[in-house]
Amino acid sequence: VARALIRSSGSVGRGCCLQVDGRRGATPGIMRGRVRPLLDYACWCLAVTALLYWFPAAADEDSDKEEPLESKSSVSSEEQLLEHPTGTQVVAGQILLDGKESEETHEEVTFESERLFTLEQSVPLETSDSQTEDLEDKEIQKPALTAIGGTADGEPCHFPFLFLEKEYPDCTADGREDGRLWCATTYDYKQDEKWGFCETEEQAEKRREMQEAEAKYQLGMKMLNESSKKAQKKEAYQYLLKAADMNHIKAMEKVAYAMLFGEHLPQDIQAAKELLKKLTEEGSPKGQMALGFLYSSGLGVNSSQAKALVYYTFGALGGNLLAHMILGYRYWAGIGVLQSCESALTHYRLVANHVASDISLTGGTVVQRIRLPDEAENPGVAGGMLEEDLIQYYQFLAEKGDVQAQVGLGQLHLHGGRGVEQNHQRAFEYFNQAADAGNSHAMAFLGKMYSEGSDVVPQSNETALKYFKKSADMGNPVGQSGLGMAYLYGRGVPVNHDLALKHFQKAAEQGWVDGQLQLGSMYYNGIGVKRDYKQALKYFNLASQGGHILAFYNLAQMHATGTGVGRSCHNAVELFKNVCERGRWSERLMSAYSNYKNGNPNSAVVQYLLLAEQGYEVAQSNAAFILDQNCSGILTGEASIIGENETYPRALLHWNRAASQGYMVARIKLGDYHYYGFGTDVDYETAFIHYRIASEQQHSAQAMFNLGYMHEKGLGIKQDIHLAKRYYDMAAEASPDAQVPVFLALCKLGITYSLQYLHNTNVREVFSKVDMDQLLGPEWDLYLMTIIALLLGTVIAYRQRQHQVVPRPAAQGQHPAQAHREPQPEQPQQQ
Repeated sequence: VARALIRSSGSVGRGCCLQVDGRRGATPGIMRGRVRPLLDYACWCLAVTALLYWFPAAADEDSDKEEPLESKSSVSSEEQLLEHPTGTQVVAGQILLDGKESEETHEEVTFESERLFTLEQSVPLETSDSQTEDLEDKEIQKPALTAIGGTADGEPCHFPFLFLEKEYPDCTADGREDGRLWCATTYDYKQDEKWGFCETEEQAEKRREMQEAEAKYQLGMKMLNESSKKAQKKEAYQYLLKAADMNHIKAMEKVAYAMLFGEHLPQDIQAAKELLKKLTEEGSPKGQMALGFLYSSGLGVNSSQAKALVYYTFGALGGNLLAHMILGYRYWAGIGVLQSCESALTHYRLVANHVASDISLTGGTVVQRIRLPDEAENPGVAGGMLEEDLIQYYQFLAEKGDVQAQVGLGQLHLHGGRGVEQNHQRAFEYFNQAADAGNSHAMAFLGKMYSEGSDVVPQSNETALKYFKKSADMGNPVGQSGLGMAYLYGRGVPVNHDLALKHFQKAAEQGWVDGQLQLGSMYYNGIGVKRDYKQALKYFNLASQGGHILAFYNLAQMHATGTGVGRSCHNAVELFKNVCERGRWSERLMSAYSNYKNGNPNSAVVQYLLLAEQGYEVAQSNAAFILDQNCSGILTGEASIIGENETYPRALLHWNRAASQGYMVARIKLGDYHYYGFGTDVDYETAFIHYRIASEQQHSAQAMFNLGYMHEKGLGIKQDIHLAKRYYDMAAEASPDAQVPVFLALCKLGITYSLQYLHNTNVREVFSKVDMDQLLGPEWDLYLMTIIALLLGTVIAYRQRQHQVVPRPAAQGQHPAQAHREPQPEQPQQQ
């Protein structure tokens, strides 16, 4: 590892005083000669230091999907340099850096960028077919196998050997019922019958056990991927449990995560911790990352940020994307490490590369970010989720032929989100129905589905082109953008950059984000137009306003390299962070929300805590909210995973992190915690500071009201009734909901001010100085008596009129006393 790092960093290699082939300071290559022990130790120290700054860009994705992401780039860095000697390249809407960068680019970032993109293309997660062929082409001398037992004990195996008219290049179990591997020591087994085992009985038993574990793991994963029913998923995890008991690494990872989050298995933090420790000993990056999470959050172990940082670092070195993302957030926010924008940029850009490479033409899954504090504040708001009754209503309209309902349901099932699961089959059916009715939007989305291809819709450029043309002819921007993509990349038609530019411009003029993105890419690379970074920046900004992930990615690359805009590490990190938070792991947000709504706050809080470690502000605020609300099962009971005395300090920590990312409610909560002493000492001055930040930066009516109250009472600030009234008035102006409490507070403030004025003033002296004769005249007492008499007479006359009762005439033959009686109901007749 040290030698590899020294080769990857010339500065580290030159810093080591190694003697290679008798030359001091020679470029490290294949290390020959002897290295003195002391200097060798120093180089190891430098190498370990380098590990903290440069990480391999080949990383596997740790997501809820069962298969990891693979790099989609197949173009070597040398080919990119030949095609585009300067600047950067946009491939399918993504900017990929070349080996050369702008001279204005910071030296450190240039080095990191070259490493990231070069390694991403040359060292993918899993060995690609081309790499496998390269390995096969190389002549690798296999260690000679010695036969064990049989008729040729101790003799070397002969490869290939002939058995039953078939050549075997390696050991085989053919011809044996026990499945034990054997080999022949001569070419023709039938002629010489010289053979021996390739493994001992213990090795054979272990191999058979691992094969059995692999079979159980594959069966469990197949059931998980093919079924959406909870009962079948639980059954699948039973197979995974059996495989995990047999020390199958991937099965242990799945089971550990299931126990940690309480998904399909009972939540058991301690059992998950033991599994994660075993995985860490085996070098599993997933296990290292998850164990770092346990130490960071203090679940099942004593909290230790130092140990968490170590495990996160090893997880990132092993290629775990979540570990990279967590380290990126920690360097950005300065959590447990010195704040470093450049280090955060390195980690975030690496993860963003993989997220951007996974974006398809149809887009990714839509993830609804629901804030539990906002939902609790406004119970009537569904937080963007569609109710089941509303979905059924749309389905009823679609079945009746409502084209708009068909298109809407098709888009919901295509992307998922808002309480609807992603289902390409149903999306295809709805789009087909709407397209048959002549809807241009449905035609365009059918073109997207055929262009991308899936298990439901076979990939077909010709069919996609047909739908794109029909939609574009009707003026639909989605169809125009799809047609532009066909001409840009030659999908079903010859490449024509002019026509591609024309169609992208039409789509961009109508505000379609895909058209804006591709138009920006063409201006960036000078495809069909003169290269213009300002125009590229303009269209990328427009596309980012529509929420396009690749637009954020491209803007981040431009800010990181200073291309077309002044270099800004801070802006680049924020944009890359936005891209990273749209990866597949963001689906855990909806899983946590569902668990919370279904009465499982333990599982919800653990998932929110992991997402909070990754830097999701909504997860930080939701985790703090659950801890703050003292949900049953979290703080009390045998299933408690967090001690009662730890809830408020933990909530305070996550409120603080959410507030640092600009969430107003979290900032007010910080003020409340310091005001009341929740999880910390009572500190009115700190509470006042948080309220003032929320008031000035986010114009919070609640914060303004609290500031008015603190000025009124003199808490944390000098008492000032005039400033108190000013903040109360500002709160009433900021929110209509604050008008009633502000009115009551102002009434109280007026009474307080009056009492304080009277207390500070001698009333007798005031009345003694008042001269009534001079103020009202010499006969003021007569005027006063006359006014009182008139008022008294008016009251007496009014009361006399109230007592006069006008009698009503009684009906004939009826006593006047009975005229006011209410009629009695008739009695039922008895038969």
